[in-house]
Amino acid sequence: MSKITKVNGKLIVPDIVTIPFIEGDGVGAEITPVCQEIVNAAVAKVYKGKRRIEWKEILAGGKAFDQTGEWLPEDTLQTLREYLVGIKGPLTTPIGGGIRSLNVALRQTLDLFVCLRPVRWFKGVVSPIKEPQKVDMVIFRENTEDIYAGIEWKQGTPEAEKFLKFLTEKMNVTKIRFPKTSSFGVKPVSIEGTERLVRAAIKYAIDNNRPNVTFVHKGNIMKFTEGGFKLWGYDLAEREFKDKVFTMLQYEKIKNESGADKAKEALDKAKAEHKIIIKDCICDAFLQNTLLIPEEYSVIATMNLNGDYISDQLAAMVGGIGIAPGANINYDSGYAIFEATHGTAPNIAGKNIVNPSSLVLSSVMMLEYLGWNEAGEIIEKALESSFQKGMATEDLARFMPQGTSLKTTEFGNTIIKLINETK
Repeated sequence: MSKITKVNGKLIVPDIVTIPFIEGDGVGAEITPVCQEIVNAAVAKVYKGKRRIEWKEILAGGKAFDQTGEWLPEDTLQTLREYLVGIKGPLTTPIGGGIRSLNVALRQTLDLFVCLRPVRWFKGVVSPIKEPQKVDMVIFRENTEDIYAGIEWKQGTPEAEKFLKFLTEKMNVTKIRFPKTSSFGVKPVSIEGTERLVRAAIKYAIDNNRPNVTFVHKGNIMKFTEGGFKLWGYDLAEREFKDKVFTMLQYEKIKNESGADKAKEALDKAKAEHKIIIKDCICDAFLQNTLLIPEEYSVIATMNLNGDYISDQLAAMVGGIGIAPGANINYDSGYAIFEATHGTAPNIAGKNIVNPSSLVLSSVMMLEYLGWNEAGEIIEKALESSFQKGMATEDLARFMPQGTSLKTTEFGNTIIKLINETK
């Protein structure tokens, strides 16, 4: 089996590469094989047998628990470390203790600090907004800090009482409204965590000719965590990318010293030189702006909780989470897990009606990560062609004029047929 390696900061991908996969729970058993067949067809079509993926199954979730008694076996983690890149279907959350979330556990164990969520509209998909074609953003969501770090204590426990005592007696905190009945959580946001996320976002913008990067935060209220994220992000941009970016802090400085006309002149000059514009936006204003002026945003860098809200709203704007891809990446180590962004959908599992597009588009992201962009492009073209013809699974087809509802396997076969017909 051929493994991906990372040498001098660059991924080395063999022509015949082994990719570990986690089938997933619920609808995972239906979307995973369809996704693999589509990827295999695209790779075969584009590379004429010179490149190929060998799929290696690893266990996590309900299937792992049934076979091994563990939700996330160490063998699975070790295989992901060994092969660097993997893909997974949706996983159930264990009930009654142990791992809070298998997805969070994978992200934290492998330090996958970027949750990468590209959002774009496909022609033919019905959207709730008038101009979905204006939505074209890539979200860099910090994956390891913020309240998702899971540092919290339940109301009424000795730990919560101890924490309350520390806050009131040692830190002189007097702003807790109902101290005896409160649960508590800690929100860590670090310089290192901020900088590595922002660095990855700016590099992506440079490499993909994106016009701007926006830091989305609530720093007006959480001044030292989310406010710190904003300031540390600007510091990183000006320190490491000073010749390739123009920040709105620079704009404000010029405005204060030389006036608004000079500041606008400097901004226009930076745009003409194709520099990346670095700006920031308060989270609630940003969510409104994405509906009103989505074309003004390109790459988004934000913290964990904000990123959760933003990702799902933007997905809804272009047709729903069923066509929203995602990845969890450590750009330093090279570790990457591509995933379906929706849940296990037990209510429709086994009915052959689930939309596999989220996992399929995540596999496109995986192919791009490997440098096999041509195979990813042919899959996207086939998907859009199918949607324009009104051919989709029920969740999308029911909204399309003259839409034709296809079963999961029928949809997969349609995409493969369109791939093979591509010239």
